[in-house]
Amino acid sequence: MENGSKQWRFQGSKELNPASAISLRGVLDLVIGNLRTDDPRPIVPLGNGDPSQFPCFRTSTIAEDAIVDALHSAKHNGYAPPLGVPSARRAIADYLNLDLPYKLSADDIYLTSGCIQAIEVALAAIARPGTNILLPRPGFTFYESRAAHNHLQVRHFNLLPDKGWEVDLDAVEALAGEKTVAMVIINPGNPCGTVYSYEHLKRVAETARKLGILVIADEVYGHLTFGSTPFVPMAVFGSIVPVLTLGSISKRWIVPGWRLGWLVTSDPNGILRKSGIVDSITGYLNITANPATFIQGAVPHILENTKDDFFSKIIVTLREAAEICYNGIKEVPCLSCAKKPEGSMFVMVKLNISLLEDINDDMDFYKKLAKEESVIIVPVGLTFWASNGKRALIFFNDWRYR
Repeated sequence: MENGSKQWRFQGSKELNPASAISLRGVLDLVIGNLRTDDPRPIVPLGNGDPSQFPCFRTSTIAEDAIVDALHSAKHNGYAPPLGVPSARRAIADYLNLDLPYKLSADDIYLTSGCIQAIEVALAAIARPGTNILLPRPGFTFYESRAAHNHLQVRHFNLLPDKGWEVDLDAVEALAGEKTVAMVIINPGNPCGTVYSYEHLKRVAETARKLGILVIADEVYGHLTFGSTPFVPMAVFGSIVPVLTLGSISKRWIVPGWRLGWLVTSDPNGILRKSGIVDSITGYLNITANPATFIQGAVPHILENTKDDFFSKIIVTLREAAEICYNGIKEVPCLSCAKKPEGSMFVMVKLNISLLEDINDDMDFYKKLAKEESVIIVPVGLTFWASNGKRALIFFNDWRYR
């Protein structure tokens, strides 16, 4: 009792704090908190995964018109089915089938509020008491956060910088046990900017099959490639191992705020249905929110009618930005890059702290960089598409070396 008031029986959930602390958003908030409010210079956001903030990245007029038409049709003002609007699911299946040796059906497609919710659904569907999941390191930290929330143990396998950030498949085999249920592959890579070859992805599939685990293929940056290695969907190997493919229109169409993503059961042998994973996916979507119905209504028109020249322009811009960033990194003694990025919107940069004065560790570097130069970067990678990113590279050249 306090001041004669009733003693309340509720309190905040303590389980959410650890999951939030290891999230990218949580780390980014720590870095941003060091920006000076009296600094007149513009912020250089090299830790930002939203290209739509920059004028050189704008979605196609086809996509914009599709949204307007969907709204004016008055056909998409009601609740959507839990698994998604049938026409949208069919259109996404047709879009993905262009790259596959077998045919997905609309029933294989589940619509989500962006790829983030697709990750939530996938991890919730496979989580059982005592099970674990294999995650790449470096990787996208949201997987760690959701795994912690779902009480899913995490085991990390390394990506090998001297082999173009390929998966250390020997480590995957050594890490996996009877309670291991899945491994995550991010391709094109976030944060390493790598694009895996057909041969390497096939070896990943064969390793997962040997271990009896499924593959979660995060392909939110699918087709955003600008090097010599073409994008190959993990679902190509669905006959070898069952695959949960995650994707969205967020990155390729430059509309992350539209929150339209998908989870796909790429599994021609029907293993995911027999094992109950499909029922778990359906069950989760029955108790969660859906993407806005009018966005779903616009998807068929967006996927079927966007012109190739729109995608080509995005690829050219990314290729030029990646080249500038990679060459600039090579000029800075305390920075190095194992491989020039070939896809996504990120590059993994190694920081040699021993060459810097008054820097204790990497987080100290990020915080001081924000405070002294209004430059935002994060531990898991550096975005190279910021239109004013060149200024950050110039700053690095001015850093105080020992």
